[in-house]
Amino acid sequence: MLGCVAVAPNVAQAPPGSGDSGRYGGNMDFNEIVEGATVYLPVSVPGALLYVGDGHALQGDGELNGNALETSMDVEFTVDVIPGKRVPGPRVESATHLIAMGLAGSLDDAFRGATANMAQWLTEEYKLTLSKVGQVLGTSAEYKVSEVADRNAGMVLKINKERLKLLASAEK
Repeated sequence: MLGCVAVAPNVAQAPPGSGDSGRYGGNMDFNEIVEGATVYLPVSVPGALLYVGDGHALQGDGELNGNALETSMDVEFTVDVIPGKRVPGPRVESATHLIAMGLAGSLDDAFRGATANMAQWLTEEYKLTLSKVGQVLGTSAEYKVSEVADRNAGMVLKINKERLKLLASAEK
């Protein structure tokens, strides 16, 4: 897995340290950024200035002690610019889940950030009303601590895509 996937933050912001994370991505250390995952990041500067690194052969949830089974990696990836797409912070899509990330100074704030990120995703991309978003989150939210070892804590909110398919079929 790649512990670090990021784009440059806003030009008015100082360059982040290698242990930092935020709405631009960064040292997220989320163990589901693996082969086949799609990572969405907000672009704030021309050219995005994507960078990746911090290869881990194995890591538990949260990178509790600041270490994983660190390794070098040869990585192939594709970058697509999606015109007009705006995301408030990092998102990951796997074959089975939509995953919204919250990265903040505390787990409470990261929890709120992940929830707001997912709510926006569901309203904008899936055209759900806030009432429906509440139903989906109330019945399907899977929260997971993704990072506690660095400056910011990380929380992810996962929604199984099968739940969204069930919702779509129920509305037909």
